Amino acid sequence: MKTPFKNDQIRRYSRHILLPEVGGAGQRKLLEGKVLLIGSGGLGSPCAFYLAAAGVGTLGLVDDDVVDLSNLQRQILHFTADVGRPKVESAREKLEALNPDIRVITHKDRMTSETIMDVIKHYDVIVDGSDNFPTRYLVNDACVLSGKPFSHGGIFRFDGQLMTILPKQGPCYRCLFPEPPPPGLIPSCQEAGILGVVAGTIGVAQATEVLKLLLGIGAPLVGRLLIYDALEMRFRTVKVPRNLECAVCGDHPTITELIDYEHFCGLGGDTHG
Repeated sequence: MKTPFKNDQIRRYSRHILLPEVGGAGQRKLLEGKVLLIGSGGLGSPCAFYLAAAGVGTLGLVDDDVVDLSNLQRQILHFTADVGRPKVESAREKLEALNPDIRVITHKDRMTSETIMDVIKHYDVIVDGSDNFPTRYLVNDACVLSGKPFSHGGIFRFDGQLMTILPKQGPCYRCLFPEPPPPGLIPSCQEAGILGVVAGTIGVAQATEVLKLLLGIGAPLVGRLLIYDALEMRFRTVKVPRNLECAVCGDHPTITELIDYEHFCGLGGDTHG
């Protein structure tokens, strides 16, 4: 028999419980859910904030960076007094203060081909809030090989994109972008800039997708890429078919083990939005 909700939990989650699609049973699913966020920056901050508020019981935070003053324009989990602190510690402090029901596990590391599988196996859903191609391809490949659902989000200047990947049920990130770009071809947000609120829009949309997956409701963005143009305030979706020749999720995959992509892409600067 499951432990009944406490009175303060009923009050905290009352607006969820009122929804027929959620109810008490759905709220319990959220409290039992485990979500790993790769990055505690521009995308990870709003996503984690709303997942914590929603009562997702276990949140894992992966980030090896420290808070920089330039982060504060968009990375809403971090305050001015946090400059110089590890992002995972700053984020954990705010999330636990928001909701004492939840457990926050910090991983002050950069995910590598040797470590990522041991980390993601403990979680139900993965959120990719990274801002570099080596991590994106590593997360994609690891999740596809392990069958873990994950949310991809990307931001650049005034634009954002979002897609949900359910391995073998729809396309993966490589179906859309088969290979990492060469170093220097695509500038980073550090080089090209980013309107801070764009990170919030896409990060909250990622949280929405995660909640839908945990609850088993609605239609996730599987096989659909959501594209956001902030200047025109326009959203559109583009259908993305699964590539049967995809190197990792195709019918005859050629990628069967993980590698690190720094050699192909190069790294540097702010790696989490």
